[in-house]
Amino acid sequence: MRRLMFFAGGLLCGVMIGATVALLLTPASGDAMREDARHRFDDMLSEARRASEQRRRELEAQLAQMTSPASTETAIKPA
Repeated sequence: MRRLMFFAGGLLCGVMIGATVALLLTPASGDAMREDARHRFDDMLSEARRASEQRRRELEAQLAQMTSPASTETAIKPA
């Protein structure tokens, strides 16, 4: 338990030091960075939505092909 507490304390200190260094060394202002982060996040979400919709269409087409009567007749051949 003691090792876990030391690890958590070290992790917390590392996060605080890293955040402080990142804030001090950033070349842009806070508003510009927030705006850039917001745009990147929005772009990432829209790309994920596009990929999700494309994959959904592909899977629906596969399902339709697998459940169509013609595919079940050719797939099941009497022995």
